[in-house]
Amino acid sequence: MSDTPLIRSLRAAVAAVPGDVTLRLHLAELLLVVGDTEGAAEQAAEALGYEPTSGAARDVLGRALGTPGVRSEPTKAELRAEAEPERAAELKSDAEPTREAEPSVANAEPEPKAVEPREEHDPANAERVGEVVFDWAAAEEQLGFLDVEEGRITLKDVGGLKAVKERLEAAFLAPMRNPELRRLYGKGMKGGLMLYGPPGCGKTFIAKAVAGELGAKFIAVTLSDVLDMYIGQSERNLHEVFELARRNAPCVLFLDEVDALGQKRSQLRSSAMRGTVNQLLVELDDVRDSNEGVFVLAATNHPWDVDTALKRPGRFDRTLLVLPPDGEARQAILEYHLKDRHARGIDIAKLAKKTDGYSGADLAHACDVAAEKALLDSVKTGRTRMIGAKDLEEALREVRPSTGPWFAAARNVAMFANEGGMYDDLLAYLKKHRLA
Repeated sequence: MSDTPLIRSLRAAVAAVPGDVTLRLHLAELLLVVGDTEGAAEQAAEALGYEPTSGAARDVLGRALGTPGVRSEPTKAELRAEAEPERAAELKSDAEPTREAEPSVANAEPEPKAVEPREEHDPANAERVGEVVFDWAAAEEQLGFLDVEEGRITLKDVGGLKAVKERLEAAFLAPMRNPELRRLYGKGMKGGLMLYGPPGCGKTFIAKAVAGELGAKFIAVTLSDVLDMYIGQSERNLHEVFELARRNAPCVLFLDEVDALGQKRSQLRSSAMRGTVNQLLVELDDVRDSNEGVFVLAATNHPWDVDTALKRPGRFDRTLLVLPPDGEARQAILEYHLKDRHARGIDIAKLAKKTDGYSGADLAHACDVAAEKALLDSVKTGRTRMIGAKDLEEALREVRPSTGPWFAAARNVAMFANEGGMYDDLLAYLKKHRLA
């Protein structure tokens, strides 16, 4: 399909200034007039990449893809086509060679579907986002899979990890608990903290405990809660998640596996994922909306894969290393996983000493394996018996610490890419345990 001189000029202008959304949408509208729906859809999709909340870009994309919709007013290109029908016909004839009309199901205009009247919502329950009205009733229905939990556990329920608790108290909790001091020192009631460390060491549990300490609600979000197959919808989902947290303030918004949601943009080939990272930066910066009372916590096993812009001051500027449980924590974990089981004669303190380097998940798995051994033996002999120390010792010979590969990968980062001292705590741990 050949372009007209005007369209060629607009293409050159867009190539020179790719971030000019208005210019790009003008080109998309002209492409629609001459029947190049594929080109119009491509331009509208690119516009959404630069401005995810643009209602005009969504509208053009919908019309280009043949989605029926209702417009409040015609576009400039449509007005021009109406006023100058001969010019519009000329544009189309220049762009597309004449051929016999053939019936085509793909090119047939879809029949408009009957739209059921929607319930009127209170204007106070809607807010304007860009060029579209943000309907909270619809958004909350869409986000129904997200649970807004009450903070029920506190740091007292976290066994051991004394150093982690002290760091949390000093860097995060103490300023939040003292509103008079916050006002005196001009400290806002918002912030971001990133927990990192080997998998299975209790980062999610600690985040829930922080919510309990603050008397705040808790919302956990993963990549699958945000990612969507349609262009621009992932960014909108992320905005709605933050809006849900703002409406439930005080609230702890927990972004699990943030390295997937906020991966380095230099490593991303998909413009859709780059748009999601950009949207996360916008939400954290509190550009349009107030994050007062929203405490954003994130967890990751790979902090070195998180986009550097997310770790700058004002975003996730505080990091906390969550290491494998210490002796006291291991004892508490073993007691927890054995207390409701048919067990006796087990020296938990002795077991805790033998499991240095095990994660909480490793210890839970070892208890499961010991229970399986006792169960199978009971089936074989026909007599039920208690889980004993021998079962756990055999289980620990089978279940080895899963943290080794993580420390092997983290060692190189801590030793050779410790920019700004971010991994000083990790480096100290590695040296203390002769891993570096």
